[in-house]
Amino acid sequence: MKAGLRSIWLCGFLLISISLYATQLLPSLREEVELTQDRDGDASSPGPSVTIFSSPRPFFGVVGDRQLLAVRSWLALSPEVQVVLFAQNASMRSPIRNLGSRVSIETAIDFTFLDTPFFHAMVARARASGSSISVLIDSETLLLPSFISALHYVYTLDHNWLFVAKPRHLSHLKFHLDNLGRQWVWTTGQKITTEKLEEFLVHNWQESNYSGRWLWAWNTGNLPLHAGVLPSFLYGKGYYNEWLMHEALSTELRFVFDGTDVASAFYPENFGSEHSQSPIDSEVVPHNRQWESEANAYLAAAYGSFYSNMSKVSYNMPKLIRCGAQFMISNASMCIPSVHQKPPFLKANRMLGIWKDTFVSLQSKGKGYISCIEKCNSASSQLDVSTIQKPESKLSVPSLPFSLKELLETVADDEKTVVLAVAGNNYRDMLMSWVCRLRRISVSNFILCALDDEVYRFSFLQGLPVFKAALSHLDISFDNCHFGTKCFQRVTKVKSRIVLKILRMGYNVLMSDVDVYWFKNPLSYLHAYGPAVLVAQSDEFNETVPINLPRRLNSGFYYVHSDPATILAMEKVVTHASTSAMSEQPSFYDVLCGVGGKNRIGDNKCHEPLTNVTVHFLDRNLFPNGAFQNLWRKKNVTAACMRRGCITLHNNWISGRKKKLQRHIASGLWEYDVVSRLCLQSWQDQKLHSYV
Repeated sequence: MKAGLRSIWLCGFLLISISLYATQLLPSLREEVELTQDRDGDASSPGPSVTIFSSPRPFFGVVGDRQLLAVRSWLALSPEVQVVLFAQNASMRSPIRNLGSRVSIETAIDFTFLDTPFFHAMVARARASGSSISVLIDSETLLLPSFISALHYVYTLDHNWLFVAKPRHLSHLKFHLDNLGRQWVWTTGQKITTEKLEEFLVHNWQESNYSGRWLWAWNTGNLPLHAGVLPSFLYGKGYYNEWLMHEALSTELRFVFDGTDVASAFYPENFGSEHSQSPIDSEVVPHNRQWESEANAYLAAAYGSFYSNMSKVSYNMPKLIRCGAQFMISNASMCIPSVHQKPPFLKANRMLGIWKDTFVSLQSKGKGYISCIEKCNSASSQLDVSTIQKPESKLSVPSLPFSLKELLETVADDEKTVVLAVAGNNYRDMLMSWVCRLRRISVSNFILCALDDEVYRFSFLQGLPVFKAALSHLDISFDNCHFGTKCFQRVTKVKSRIVLKILRMGYNVLMSDVDVYWFKNPLSYLHAYGPAVLVAQSDEFNETVPINLPRRLNSGFYYVHSDPATILAMEKVVTHASTSAMSEQPSFYDVLCGVGGKNRIGDNKCHEPLTNVTVHFLDRNLFPNGAFQNLWRKKNVTAACMRRGCITLHNNWISGRKKKLQRHIASGLWEYDVVSRLCLQSWQDQKLHSYV
C-alpha cells in the first residue's frame, strides 16, 4: 500500500515539475510557435483540401485492380480529397471513369522515351497544386481515414512542414471496400470498423525492405521542399527518396518528421490472383533497364550533399505518434536531428515549444497523458537511411544500352518513320525546347544524334533516345559552331550521313533542326508524297520568285522515304558533300536539282534523272523559313503564323547562337525551363530563366 502511494506521489511530483517547466518556457515561445486552431476542433467542420498524386505502374497507363482499390481508398478518406494520376497519355481514362469526378489524369509532366515519369516533374506538379496539402504516393499503397486525421493535425502547426512515411506491407488482403467505396468489409462480407481494421493491421503488417514506396505530404505554398534543384531522378529507380529526405533535413527549410506510425499506409503483396508489381526499387532489374538505376545513383552523388555530408546528418528525426484521439510529436530533446552539431530548421526551443503545446493539450484532457508522454519519449524514427549503400563518389554517367537499331525499333511509329535531330552541347537548351514542343503535340517517334559527349550525357539524363555520332577532334563550343563557320560545315555533313544510315536500315526519316518550331505534327502531310520524293523546305524569302531557285533547298527540314531510289539519291548527296569545302546544303541542290537548277520543274520541283527522285519544295505559307514575310518580327509570332496556317517555322536566317536563342525566347515559342530542367506546362509559373 505504501509502495503504491509512494509511486503515485512520485508520478504526481514529476508531472507538476514538468508542468512548471513547460509554463516557464511557453511565454517566450508564443511568437515562434502558435497553433492556428484547437487540435480537438469540431470534426464536422471542413478540413483542408488535399490532392493525392500518383503514377500507376506500369507507366504506360494500365491500371490494375490493386491500383483501383488504392485510389478508391484515397477517395474514401474525405470528400475534400482529389486524386491526380500521372500518365504519358489519356488512355487510362476508361478504367477510372467509374471513380467519379474527383479523379483526373495529368499528362502534362515529363516522361522518358520508355514511359518512365521523372520524380522531379511529379514533385513540381504536386507543388503547383491549388489544394492546401499535396500528397505523393505509390499507386498500390492503400490509406485509411486516420491518415486524414494526421494531416489535419499537422496542418494546424504554424510552420511549413514535410511529412514522410514508409508504408508497410501485408502478405494477403483479407478486406476490401464495398461497392459504394465508403465501408471496409471482410472478404466474408461482414462490415469492419476503422478501429478494428487498424488493430488488425498492427498485428499483421510487416516493415517494408524497399525504399521506393515512400509517402510524402506537405503544406502547399511557395516554399520548396529543400534548397537547390531537384535532379532529374527517374521515378521508381531508386535513391531519390533518401536523397530528398537528406536534403530536406540538411537545408533546414521545413520541419521534417516521420509519420510512418500515423499514416495507416500499406500495400498488399497479393490481391486475389494479382500479384504486386515488382517493387519499384527492387535489386532485380532487367538488364536493359539497369541504366535507369545507375543514372539515379549518379545524380544522387553529383547533386546536393547526399554523398559528401551523409555522415553528418542524423536521420532520427521527430516522429508523429498518436495516443487515442490525440497526436504528439516526439520529444525534441531526444529526437531532433542534428547537422554539424547544430539543430536544423527548428531550433531546439522551437521544436520543444511544439512538444510542450501538445503536452499541455494532453494534460488538460486528464486522460492517458502519462502513457502518451512515455510513448513519445521512447519514439524514434524508422526512416534511418544512414545504412543504405550510397553511390560512389566518382560515378560516371552511364550510357543507353541500346544500339541504333534497337532505338529505332523502340521509337519508330507504325509507318516506320522517325524524326531525327542532330545537336551539339552548344544547342542543348534549344534541343530541349524542341523536344518539349514535340511532346506537347504528342510526337514521340523522335531520335537524337549527339555530336559530342556533353550533349550525349545531358540528353541521357533527360530521358531522351540518344546515340553518339562518330566524330573526332570537333570543337562544338557555344559560340564557334553557327552558320557559316567551318565547324558548322562539318556538322551539317554528319546529318546527311546519319539520315542515309537510317534509310538503309529501313526507316523513313524526317530530318528537323532543333531551331524549327512545330505548330502541328507534319508527318501525315509529308507521308502523302510517297516514295522516291524528297520533300524539303525552301530557303527562298523573296515572294515574287520561284521557291526552287539555285541553292534554295534547306537541308534543316526535309523528309525522305526509305526506298531504293531515295537511298541512291542520298548516297550521291553524301558523296558530293564529302568532297565539298562547303556545308551539305549546296550538295543537296546541286545533286538533285542540278548545278544552276538545270533539273528544275516548274516553280516548286526538281527531278533527278539518274535516280528518278523528285524534289518537292514545301509551301512557304505552311513551312516558312526564318526570313519569309518577316514572321519572326511580328508582335505576336504565333498569331501571325496561325493565320497563315503554319505547320512549322524555322528560326534560321539569323547569325549567331545568342541572337537565335534570344529571338526564340522573345517570340513566346520557348518550351523549356533551363533551371528546373522541365518542359514548361500550363500549371507552372511561366517565368523563363535567362542563361544567354
